[in-house]
Amino acid sequence: MVQFFIIHRIAESAWATPYSWAGNNISDLGNAHCALQPDPAPRYICSPDHGLMNVSFVALGMLLVVGVALTGGALLRRGRVASVARLLLAGAGVGFVLAGLAPADVNENQHVLGALFIMAAGNIGLIVAGFGMAEHVPTPLRWGTILLGAVAITAFGLFLSDHYLGLGMGGMERVAALPLLFWALTVGVRGLLLRAGRTQEALPAARLSRTD
Repeated sequence: MVQFFIIHRIAESAWATPYSWAGNNISDLGNAHCALQPDPAPRYICSPDHGLMNVSFVALGMLLVVGVALTGGALLRRGRVASVARLLLAGAGVGFVLAGLAPADVNENQHVLGALFIMAAGNIGLIVAGFGMAEHVPTPLRWGTILLGAVAITAFGLFLSDHYLGLGMGGMERVAALPLLFWALTVGVRGLLLRAGRTQEALPAARLSRTD
């Protein structure tokens, strides 16, 4: 997930005209051609590092799918709710891959389909995941997941209806798209810390067994 934000920064800094988090979509960074884009808001798009950005989209999607597959059992309890959550979250990963393989100015229909997977399936998946988490998951993470999903899906509705609440088109899109990434990063860091803690707890026992 970290690579996405690093490459996002690299790609936006390569623009000759200033790139705006409020006035530009995330997808603008991946557009393959320099052109004036009239919808949904007039703006000139020219992203020299569009190839790098699209590779980042694809890598992010693949990592998200793998992450859901590897951590789902430890994070979510068994059952239909958890299965639906895994499917929706993996669908968001597929959406990033679709968006990266098809820039908006090359294959708009496929790109829009990818965006729907990310901001519709992914955000609904967050809400479902919050209700499907295992009993050992802390309550703040459980309810935080539900809250992130609710905020993001609401922002997606506002984005589609051109209601930006002063955040701009790009700002509202980010409220709809980024909570999923922040959640995945939080869950990933938590998993690494738990694994490191278990390793440290196991070391004294291993030393004792060798001395015995």
